Amino acid sequence: MTDQGSPQVTRSPLRWPIYLAVASLAVLVAAGDDAGARSGERSIESIETRSAGEPLMAIVSLRNQRITVYDAKGWILRAPVSSGTKGRETPAGIFSVIQKVEEHYSNLYDDAFMPHMQRITWSGIALHGGVLPGRPASHGCIRLPFDFAERLFDATAMGMRVIVAPTNVAPVEFAHPVPFQPKPGAGAMAAARTAEAQEAARKAAEARLAAGTALREATQAKAPVRAVENLKRRAEAQLAAAETKPGSDISAEAKEQAEDAKAQAVARIAELQLQWEVANAVLQQRLDAVTSAREAADAAEAARVAAAEAVREIARELQPVSVLISRKTQRLYVRQAFKAILESPVTIADPDRPIGTHVFTAIDRAIDEGKVRWSVVSLEDGRSSNASVEPRDRTRGNGGRDVEPVSADPETAKAALDRIAIPQDVLDHIGGIVPRSSLIVTDEALSSETGKGTEFVVLLSGEPQGGIKRRRRSPGTDFRYTRQRNQPFWHSPFGSPFTW
Repeated sequence: MTDQGSPQVTRSPLRWPIYLAVASLAVLVAAGDDAGARSGERSIESIETRSAGEPLMAIVSLRNQRITVYDAKGWILRAPVSSGTKGRETPAGIFSVIQKVEEHYSNLYDDAFMPHMQRITWSGIALHGGVLPGRPASHGCIRLPFDFAERLFDATAMGMRVIVAPTNVAPVEFAHPVPFQPKPGAGAMAAARTAEAQEAARKAAEARLAAGTALREATQAKAPVRAVENLKRRAEAQLAAAETKPGSDISAEAKEQAEDAKAQAVARIAELQLQWEVANAVLQQRLDAVTSAREAADAAEAARVAAAEAVREIARELQPVSVLISRKTQRLYVRQAFKAILESPVTIADPDRPIGTHVFTAIDRAIDEGKVRWSVVSLEDGRSSNASVEPRDRTRGNGGRDVEPVSADPETAKAALDRIAIPQDVLDHIGGIVPRSSLIVTDEALSSETGKGTEFVVLLSGEPQGGIKRRRRSPGTDFRYTRQRNQPFWHSPFGSPFTW
């Protein structure tokens, strides 16, 4: 211990046993927690009666300290978790995976290792591998068994829905006229655009090849022209020499030979001139072909670029769409690919009466290709409808961890949708619905965590939010956190400070 009134510290030899005892206690705590972590690893469950599909949703039960991952047919993975401790509670609400980092180190808590981190808020709430002591023990994140975190990291996609529920809930299949459906012919149009893009790419490749062939032929056609020009220059030089007037002292025979050489040079020049004209005509044809081929290649490349952009636009339209309807703001919001697309007023009957919080998810395409199947998870007033009723005490951890999740009551969700009237122009504007699209109906307003690079974030106002209120949100993907000055220099990985 340090005496604040003295600049020096003197330790009595009698105190060393105390330090040794404290250190030994820390080792025992670590060993116990490691045993708990290993027990958590053994508690991982996976579906064995069928092949697992793509994960669509993960539901974390704070009461049961368990995470369950679902595909289109039901649950596929389960494991225990350790959420935020009292005062730093993991906020209950609706999130999605917005960043994945395989080897992440906390820039808030002394570079703590957080392997296979999947971020759900930019202020620092995430799923990641960690020690599970069998109770809430984190600063707000959701710790997963290390093996499970790695397995989940490899299986999930950006944007996967993560619901942090106060109780133990499960999705149930749902049908209602309001949940949106795909635009008719969207799949056929996408296939047609893709085929057009492939054909345009093929034609562009052929045009580039033709332009290259024409250029090569033009280059080859230049050689005969240059050869004839060289021969013609030589013949002209010979003619110039023959035209030199011979002196008066040469013989008649020599004069006759000079005249013959002159005549031969003239004839050779005429012959070479004809060859040059033919070779030059062939060269010009090749150069014209190069010009034409290049123009065709440019046109084909422009068509390829336009077709590729059309495919990208179709692909963007076919990305999952998220719609949120807030009773608190009486507005409808649309986001796609982590970007805001549309915002509009919406009419909710009896607006002063709670409507609950319901997450409708398009799980896969129905037998009728023009439809999709929907599921719903309902949370009402910060508590699940029809939720299990075991005593609620997050600090105790997993009382009832093995209790099966309770499916939502479809009638409650239907009653919520029956109160909503969405303008037709808004329905027309919303893009095609594909699997993983969602509709969220809630009493809550959008959380300030919703923004650049996020899906919708909704926090349940009736639940503790200590794990997020203590954090500072960054506006984008470049984020840094300031270490809190009132925290000890070293933090135990088991949830509580440990310092001498």
